Amino acid sequence: MEIVTRFAPSPNGPLHLGHALAAIVAHDLAREAGGRFLLRIEDIDGPRSRPDMADEFRRDLEWLGLEWEDVPAQSTRLDSYAAAAGRLRERGLLYPCTCTRREIEVAASRKGPEGWVYPGTCKRRPPDPALPAALRLDIERALEATGELRWIDALAGEQVADPGRGGDVVIVRKDLPASYHLAATLDDAADGVTLVTRGADLFEATHVHRLLQALLGLPVPRWHHHRLLLDGEGRKLAKRRGSPALSDRREAGEDGLMLARQLRFRNLQLGT
Repeated sequence: MEIVTRFAPSPNGPLHLGHALAAIVAHDLAREAGGRFLLRIEDIDGPRSRPDMADEFRRDLEWLGLEWEDVPAQSTRLDSYAAAAGRLRERGLLYPCTCTRREIEVAASRKGPEGWVYPGTCKRRPPDPALPAALRLDIERALEATGELRWIDALAGEQVADPGRGGDVVIVRKDLPASYHLAATLDDAADGVTLVTRGADLFEATHVHRLLQALLGLPVPRWHHHRLLLDGEGRKLAKRRGSPALSDRREAGEDGLMLARQLRFRNLQLGT
């Protein structure tokens, strides 16, 4: 089977070293196998998405010495998200949720991979059509439809899917046409991705993605969750914390090929 990987950044801020490592891992795994490396822009984050950032990303990847194929951005795929959500809703697997983050935090009894675990408040009460609502996946009912599921990570081995550990996740957000879970799962299938490479912080999300693949009849790829680069305080690099931008380093005249070599060596040290 041909190896097809992808790098899928959101244009809501500049790329940093963590993004560079993710792109290099995906690029190198595809190239080593004679496969294809794709670039997909995840640009449905409303007003936070900046169209000009996509070309900035391409300049950064070229500076690092990477070669890729462009595939359609998420903003061109809204109909596919709506159709998939409609299919899930027709099967009774989605329900509207009007809870705010504060309400969830107050009502929740435990934390999961994505923060406070939603306690199912709206599943037990009729929806209020006057309030904006997200659509959540009824995990228990979904698993009754699929039975036990498994998936394979290149580093962690075979996993039994356990999507319920994070509660009923949002599939369609109040303010956006799809959540990350739905959009990324559909896009990877549409692009023919056979090896999903991403940071270890998204390992838990894969349990949900495997469930969505089974529910929607999508092909099942393999996964490779690599270790993360951390800052001096042991936190993962993040745009919201102002991690230094690749574009600043590029424009300052730094050698991108040398930086890429350093990141490859760092990745070997991380054991990924």
